[in-house]
Amino acid sequence: MAVAPETVSLAAGGVTLTGDLSLPRDALGVVAFAHGSGSSRHSPRNRAVARVLLEGGLGTLLMDLLTADEERVDTVTAELRFDIPLLGRRMTAAVDWLRDRPDTGGHPVGLFGASTGAAAALVAAAERPEQVRAVVSRGGRPDLAGAAALAGVRAPVLLVVGGHDHEVLRLNEEAARHLTAPCALRVVPGATHLFEEPGTLEQAAEAARDWFLRMRSSV
Repeated sequence: MAVAPETVSLAAGGVTLTGDLSLPRDALGVVAFAHGSGSSRHSPRNRAVARVLLEGGLGTLLMDLLTADEERVDTVTAELRFDIPLLGRRMTAAVDWLRDRPDTGGHPVGLFGASTGAAAALVAAAERPEQVRAVVSRGGRPDLAGAAALAGVRAPVLLVVGGHDHEVLRLNEEAARHLTAPCALRVVPGATHLFEEPGTLEQAAEAARDWFLRMRSSV
């Protein structure tokens, strides 16, 4: 499904963030992406996932969680990519922005987080339990959200981890024990942390699509 993205700006805690919003006609929902570990809305892996979601009839919001100046600092220090409270507040602002926008306000909202972005997505889900209907983590660090935030999530959570990403798999299993919301762990055989192996990213994207499509039933 070919959908031309709209470049958008949204206010978040005194800064302006940039995003790409793609909204199919009669969208079944909209998914905001939380990038992590120094990535941005231009992440080729998250864009590949977004294409699968769009083909499934879901809207997508790929946004930069850091400003251009912050990205330059983070490239040197790598400190902001691990500032989960900051990233979580900005994801929460994105959820509010989707709620307040006329063309997205009536749609159920899902959050997709990769790497440290998964923790930011879960923090936002805990902050906005009435708005966020589903969360997917791909190769994520949900443990960095903290036990209190994990316990506060009400939306169903899918944790997708590569079968060869042993340490992250262990951390996901640990985080799952703190979740009180419905949770499923999907292990993609043969995949490492970045899902670079042939066919593995596609499996993760299809699992995410199917998970998000279920959120309409919870509206």
